[in-house]
Amino acid sequence: MNATYKFLPLIALALVGISCASEDGVEAKKAELEKLKTESNEITNQIKELEAELIQLDPEFAKANHKSILITTAQAKKGRFEHYVEVTGSVLSKKNVSISAETSGRILEVPAMEGMRVAKGEVLARIDSESIQRSIDELENTLDLATTLFEKQDRLWKQQIGTEVQYLEAKNRKEGLERNLASLKTELSKSVIRAPFSGTIETVQVRLGELVQPGAPMFQFVGESDLFIEADISESYVGVLAKGDSVDVNFPSINKDIQTKVSAVGAIINPNNRTFKVEVYLPNMPMVKPNMISVLKIQDYENNNAVTVPSYLILSDNKGDYIFVVEEGIAKKKYVERGKTFDKDTEILAGLEGNEVLVDKGFREVGDNFNVNIAQL
Repeated sequence: MNATYKFLPLIALALVGISCASEDGVEAKKAELEKLKTESNEITNQIKELEAELIQLDPEFAKANHKSILITTAQAKKGRFEHYVEVTGSVLSKKNVSISAETSGRILEVPAMEGMRVAKGEVLARIDSESIQRSIDELENTLDLATTLFEKQDRLWKQQIGTEVQYLEAKNRKEGLERNLASLKTELSKSVIRAPFSGTIETVQVRLGELVQPGAPMFQFVGESDLFIEADISESYVGVLAKGDSVDVNFPSINKDIQTKVSAVGAIINPNNRTFKVEVYLPNMPMVKPNMISVLKIQDYENNNAVTVPSYLILSDNKGDYIFVVEEGIAKKKYVERGKTFDKDTEILAGLEGNEVLVDKGFREVGDNFNVNIAQL
């Protein structure tokens, strides 16, 4: 037993030595692997540089050494190209009015509420008119007597009894009272505030029991007819847009599209945002309401003989914009001059004829003079 304990330190020392030797071997192998990786990267970069130089010097070498890249193609188009200005507009009403009191008195009733839709003639508020009603009652009694006296005087005058002055006085008194009564009734009608047309109550500015005077604002009222769209257009489009130009309108909230025309173009530039106002005619549409958001597409450019390509296929380098075309199974870099871009297509002003076959899928993997293999879809 004692002999066994004597050898234990020696066994432990041997195990530690083996462990250290194993760790040193792993670290050495890791270092060797990193060294080889570095050398491999350097060799790969040198190969790429030599290949690039040979491709420039010898096109046949490029054909022989570049493997074919699988691609799909797209066709350059030649035909009508249209460009539109897209802006956000708001539906407004020409019947946006402030309704004010036309007579003095205390508010007795306010059935109208903000946001309420009302029909033409519907009561919005009532003003105390008791004094006017008393005056009307008194005047009606007086008018009854004056009418009776005039009728008697008229019968006598027709029988040539009495003087013409008596007849004219009775007639004048009766007609004067009738005019006064009509005025009082008009004044009485003003105590009931009614909607001038069908629309929506934006704000209510009076309260029950409040005393109002003629001219005091009571309601802000917006009609549902005579609607139009107003939008702010950048000053860079001054002279491009004119009254009568076609406009495509989309209402995102109701997913509705219509085509209409520009009805007015502002003559003043807003100095705060460098824009001018454009009004667009809006036909009667029950679903469209004031303050609804709309998106306007106004055409500002067209070319009936334009060459267009998908915008995403156009690449750029330090020489300019270019696109890859396929010629006899070889990808060729063609430098182009861009025009306007709209709806994922770009007009090409120079560099293409419109009948080229373009590299579509795989256009980022190819290079100039690369062999390509067109996939059959």
